[in-house]
Amino acid sequence: MKYFLAGVGILGALFIHGCSSKEVYKPENVKGEWRSAGRLSAPLHQVSESGAVLANGNLLTKEGEKKLKIPINFRLLNISDGWIITQNATNDLELIPENGVSEHIILELKRTVAAATVQGDTIAILFGNNEMALYSLQTKKMTFKESSNAPIAVDARISNPKFLKDLVLFLTLDGKIVIVNVTDKKLLRSIIVGSEEYFNNVTYLNVVENNMVAATGASVLALSQKESREKYEVRDIAYTEDGVWLTTKQGEVIALSPTLQYKGKKKFPFAHFVGISVQKDRVYVLEQGGYLIALNKNLLTYDVYDVDMKHDTVFVGDEKIYFNDRYILIK
Repeated sequence: MKYFLAGVGILGALFIHGCSSKEVYKPENVKGEWRSAGRLSAPLHQVSESGAVLANGNLLTKEGEKKLKIPINFRLLNISDGWIITQNATNDLELIPENGVSEHIILELKRTVAAATVQGDTIAILFGNNEMALYSLQTKKMTFKESSNAPIAVDARISNPKFLKDLVLFLTLDGKIVIVNVTDKKLLRSIIVGSEEYFNNVTYLNVVENNMVAATGASVLALSQKESREKYEVRDIAYTEDGVWLTTKQGEVIALSPTLQYKGKKKFPFAHFVGISVQKDRVYVLEQGGYLIALNKNLLTYDVYDVDMKHDTVFVGDEKIYFNDRYILIK
C-alpha cells in the first residue's frame, strides 16, 4: 500500500508491505473463473479517488474509459462538476473540461495540492501542508483560508473535499472533517474522525440521506443524530443505505449498520484485500493474489472466483473493478 511523507508539502512515497511473512491467502474452494471481464486500451498509470489515467493518457471515470487525453506528466486529483482537476508539470492547478471543448482554467499556485473539488464558481483546495482554501474560478482569487496541523506521514488514499449545498467538508490530513459555509466564508465546526499520530488522514466519506460515514486507516465515524466511532484497521470501505462494509488488514470482511452497530464478520486468513464494491445483494472484495470473493450482505455465504490479476493498483468503478489493462464486471 502506498503512503506519502508530508511536511510543508507531500514530499515522496513510502511503500509499506506489512509483515515479512510469506503466507498468502489460499481459498479452500474456488468456484471457477470469473468470466464477466474485458480490457482497457492501456494499463492503469495513476489512480485517484474519482478516476484514473491510463498509460496512453486516456481518462478512466467511474462510468468507464473516455477518449479524452490527460498529459501523462499531470497528476489527476479529482473529477468534479464537469472538470478534471489536475496538477500540471509546473505545480499549478489545471482544470480540464470534461466536454473537451471549454478552455482550461489554470490557478497559478506553485504549491503541492493534496485534494480539490469544484462546485459552480468555487473550488475547495486542501494543500499538502493541510491548509484549506476556497478560490473563485472566475477571479482566481482566494476567498477563504484555514490552517491546520501539518502531517508527518499520510496515507495516499486522500479524500477530496465534499460539497453539501452551501457547505463544504474538508477532509483533513490530520483526521478531521472541517465544515465551512461557502456563502459566508466561515468555519462552522470541526469533527474528529481519527487521532493516530501517523497516517491519520481521512480516506473516505459518504453521505446517505441524513447519515454520514467517514474513515481513516484506523477509525470509522458515523454521524447522524449522534456520533458513533469504532476502531478498525481499515483497508477499504463501502457505505450504502443498507449498511457499511469494510475490509481490514487482518483479512476480515465486516458488516456494520449505518450507525456502526456490528452485524457480522468473515475472516479469510492471510488475505490482502485491494478493493470492495457493493452491488444489489452482494458484496464483492478483490484479493491481491487474484481472487474475487462474492459474499451475501450478511456475510454468511460466499463464493470465490479466479481473476487474472497480478497487480495491486486497482480502481473501483460503478459496476466494474479495474486493474492493469483489464476489468471485471460485477453488476
